[in-house]
Amino acid sequence: MTSLGPDLTTAVHREVVDVHGVPASALVAEAARPQAVIVALHGGATTSAYFDHPGHPRLSLLRTAAATGFTVIAIDRPGYGSSARYEERMRKPEQRTDFAFAAVEALLAGLERGVGVFVWAHSAGCELTVRMASDPRGAELLGVELAGMGRIHHPRAVRAMEEWRRDPTRTRPNLRRALWHPPHAYPPDVHGGRTIGSASPSYEGHREGWQEEFAQLAARVPVPVHLTLAEHEQVWANGPEGLADLASMFTGAPRVVRHEQAGAGHNTSVGRTALAYHLSVLSFVEECALGVRALPTEKGKPG
Repeated sequence: MTSLGPDLTTAVHREVVDVHGVPASALVAEAARPQAVIVALHGGATTSAYFDHPGHPRLSLLRTAAATGFTVIAIDRPGYGSSARYEERMRKPEQRTDFAFAAVEALLAGLERGVGVFVWAHSAGCELTVRMASDPRGAELLGVELAGMGRIHHPRAVRAMEEWRRDPTRTRPNLRRALWHPPHAYPPDVHGGRTIGSASPSYEGHREGWQEEFAQLAARVPVPVHLTLAEHEQVWANGPEGLADLASMFTGAPRVVRHEQAGAGHNTSVGRTALAYHLSVLSFVEECALGVRALPTEKGKPG
């Protein structure tokens, strides 16, 4: 019988490279003669396994992208994976940005790159991606995907924080329920992230002034940007308004595409609609690899 979907049997292996005396770990899926390379950056409290959930190849970005002609390197972000014991060397944003660029170069040594590198990030991983893309070195990127992030919090998250500020004796709001809402958007053994969970480095708990800095950095991103918010997102303001606000920040990007992933919760790459989400963004990666540019009238409008 002929398969109607991508071949998801591509081997995924773990690599560890040295970055100035600090080990950097990643999951790698290689495509034969790749069109381009995708560097995937996971969110908070997880690892690169977010992009290749154990036991669920259909949800795997690495396997899907490799099947469509892209090599994928899912890096354990600074302070995660093999670099977790070196947190004191990751406290400053510039240290983490330099670490990420150096890790990509080390992991790609000896591998075909196709026409270049595209960075695909989720949630807290979007901070590092925006820093990389707005850095002078980021001008060489093909483009970026930013999923599960925003500037304005979802009304439910805002209410929870306001209630806590009025009564600090209450338990500080736990975003876990919002991050994994609704339960039916995920396979039962995936919901909650127990299999792919990880301790977070302390720097992720200190982001004062990030919203203002984010706006400044976003305006300096010179490459095409794809933005994804889930239909059931409850951490960040979603829907057309949330996407429009986020897109308005990337004033220097030649193309900004907005996408709402139907049926998804915050964790778009491990939900039931992960394959649909991955294929949607991979079409954008393909366009970036081919050098597709939007007409002037398209810039900043829904893709």
